[in-house]
Amino acid sequence: MEMIEKNGLKINSTLFDFVNNEAIPNTKINSNLFWSKFSNIVHELTPINKTLIEKREIIQKKIDDWHKSNKENDLIKTDYTNFLKSIGYIVEEENNFKIETDGVDEEISSIAGPQLVVPVDNARYALNAANSRWGSLYDALYGTDVVPGKVSKEWDKNRALKVISFVREFLDESFPLSKIKWKDVSKIQIEGEKLVLIYGSNKDFLKNHNQFIGFNGNRNNPESILIKNNNLHIDILIDSSTPVGKIDKASITDIIVESALSTIVDNEDSVAAVDAEDKVKCYRNWLGLMKGNLTSNFTKNGKKITRKLNPDRSYFSKDGKKINLHGRALLLNRNVGHLMTNPSIILKDGSEIPEGIMDAFISTLCALHDFENKKNSRKSSVYIVKPKMHGPEEVAFTNTLFEKVEEALEIPRYSIKVGIMDEERRTTVNLKECIRKVKNRIVFINTGFLDRTGDEMHTSFEAGPMIFKGEMKKSKWLNTYEDWNIDIGLSCGFSGKAQIGKGMWAMPDQMSKMMDQKINHPKSGANCAWVPSPTAATLHSLHYHKINVFEEQNKIKSRSRAKLENILEIPKADRPNWSTEDINREIENNAQGILGYVVRWVDQGVGCSKVPDINNIGLMEDRATLRISSQHIANWLHHGVCNKEQVIKILKKMAKIVDQQNKNDPNYKQMSDNFDKSIAFSAACDLIFKGRVQPSGYTEPLLHQKRLEKKSNS
Repeated sequence: MEMIEKNGLKINSTLFDFVNNEAIPNTKINSNLFWSKFSNIVHELTPINKTLIEKREIIQKKIDDWHKSNKENDLIKTDYTNFLKSIGYIVEEENNFKIETDGVDEEISSIAGPQLVVPVDNARYALNAANSRWGSLYDALYGTDVVPGKVSKEWDKNRALKVISFVREFLDESFPLSKIKWKDVSKIQIEGEKLVLIYGSNKDFLKNHNQFIGFNGNRNNPESILIKNNNLHIDILIDSSTPVGKIDKASITDIIVESALSTIVDNEDSVAAVDAEDKVKCYRNWLGLMKGNLTSNFTKNGKKITRKLNPDRSYFSKDGKKINLHGRALLLNRNVGHLMTNPSIILKDGSEIPEGIMDAFISTLCALHDFENKKNSRKSSVYIVKPKMHGPEEVAFTNTLFEKVEEALEIPRYSIKVGIMDEERRTTVNLKECIRKVKNRIVFINTGFLDRTGDEMHTSFEAGPMIFKGEMKKSKWLNTYEDWNIDIGLSCGFSGKAQIGKGMWAMPDQMSKMMDQKINHPKSGANCAWVPSPTAATLHSLHYHKINVFEEQNKIKSRSRAKLENILEIPKADRPNWSTEDINREIENNAQGILGYVVRWVDQGVGCSKVPDINNIGLMEDRATLRISSQHIANWLHHGVCNKEQVIKILKKMAKIVDQQNKNDPNYKQMSDNFDKSIAFSAACDLIFKGRVQPSGYTEPLLHQKRLEKKSNS
């Protein structure tokens, strides 16, 4: 590992060369000046970063001691709340205010819709996600279980007709006609500035003429029709020569819907980036996205394919003028949090650089290219989502970091916008004050079941054994937390300015269930929600046609705010009287998820993958899954619900099942061949048996250690 000494830093040569030879050229940045400013700021902020991490541990110890001292007593909520205030865990809530963020792209401020999360280290996936701004509704329905019947890749006329029927009903609901139904339409034309729907020798029109936006082709025989509802566009493609167009009464061959409005390009929970080699791979893909020249070459079905970013989409407006619509999702970059350090750069005192500081600098440096070409943000903003912050003080530190980056790169103040992931309890209970610290740059808050539950369990570790994971989703604290996030966001003026997000649908193969359940996210007042695939984004977009989120937000503003005391309802089982069978089944379920994910993370460097669960249902897993599952078993071990021998036996049993599930992967290394020599198996064990002492219950320190060990042995 060659290190370059520069301005008191030792920089891995791979990273140094990337910054100097790829990121900086064609910006106005001077390389020597960049590293000088970078070093000064890193050395200024690193001690503050370290102090904030130490404060987490100090506060956690006080909470642990309080629970130990009050173990024999029923928890009195007022006493608990006052204690949390006395140690600075809950800060005083100040006066009401509204966020003042400006320069925000409309995908965040004024259009509600699906949001993808994609690992930045996979160029092909990142391009897929960026290009998922538009998706074929016909393909999404034909290839999933949303439409009943056998799903087949082969042409099936009857299934195609079912898809057409489904879409006609959707059009009737979202784009109703004055007299007839869409299924009766035999031809589509344009007369003047009106869309004309012909049936027999008669004509009909949209009930709302304003929904017709534009077209391609000629007015008598258009090739496509552009319509809009709730700020979301739909492109109706017309072609009588295709197999679908031939069986369609109006010769409609496809419906292209605006799908993933935004995508979080992830450097954090869905990647396995542990050294300079990994980090540069991530940064290089982000740079390609910002320059607009990222490509991916691969072979699919025997054909060589080059994937690149889609162009914008062009139409004629109804009065004959040119319209250009953005062809790609708006990209946000999720940096890592404050905890982790990285060996890519060594500081003057011999310590590793805080990875979050490095991410902020290099993510923004890469985005300078977009400030010029406007391939992503048309407002000259770079959007950084910041996870795993604990309370207002840590959010204020992020604000300071971003100010320093803006000064160093000589870009306007508040060019860097921030998203706060509301997934740590100390952030939840202080959410209003967290938002206040970044009121001029905040564009996003969200909720997330997995990380938030992991933190809930770790924070209250000494309170008692936790309830079953399945019961968590019905618990008082979780439902209150979901409402609280919306209430705080709306009271701080997010509506029409910033995103309020909801969590992931983790089952990419179960789209019918998603369509039944995920409509609750826009109904809740969330103007974006996470989906696991471009197909899921296309399907979930239909919910935002059915629900006008901004109208829902206006209704929600008048309700009473969720209660803090309910968020502090600890999800412990006061008198667990569970059978051994039930306990083992819960541990098996947790162990399955841990092993199935860890084995790919440690052995193959795969940070996000579809992992079969104990029932062979594919679940999209990232590190948040590990946090909740490992903390759950660790908690039960600590409180004697199970014992170490019992857990090891289950881990070995489940490892054999995971091995079997991965038998067709040529790169897979079986754990059960030699448990003692499997680094992946030892990682899974450590996550559980050392889970009690992991910082905030996070999995990154152990995973990084094991991945580096695996790489050094390869």
